[in-house]
Amino acid sequence: MSHSDPLSRIYLLEKLLALRARAAADGRRVVLTNGCFDLLHRGHLTYLQQSAALGDLLIVAVNSDASVRALKGEGRPLNNEQDRAFALACLRSVDATVIFPGPRLADEITALKPDIYTKAGDYSLDTIDASERSALLATGAEIRFLPFVAGHSTTSHLQRLGVSPAFRA
Repeated sequence: MSHSDPLSRIYLLEKLLALRARAAADGRRVVLTNGCFDLLHRGHLTYLQQSAALGDLLIVAVNSDASVRALKGEGRPLNNEQDRAFALACLRSVDATVIFPGPRLADEITALKPDIYTKAGDYSLDTIDASERSALLATGAEIRFLPFVAGHSTTSHLQRLGVSPAFRA
């Protein structure tokens, strides 16, 4: 598989650690972000481009199907974890994706030791998950909150489609 093949940019954590080590050895800054990315929209795309611009390598950790269900409720995700990781891997701004099993990313943060961690601007240092914040502080990652693109959320798109309020973003 060539690097232009999106499947080559979907990693298991163990292989991703080797990519991370090569990036560090080359002096490249690694940016990490995470989310469900259930229904890609302009807000996600803008956020991913801004994240990529902060470093040399953008890794996107994708919530597993089970963790999306736990976080968002029955009926979610709309797209399965492999399809969500593939869609992200098709984007030029994304260098690597990894599916993580738990609802929180603390273990992966500890293992990957990103230089920069990004979250959308609807989060803050106070609202980010405490275990993730602790892992980020322990690894010395710079935490950046990027502007939220108003009117572009999965919830707002589902509401416009008339999807049941039981679905949560």
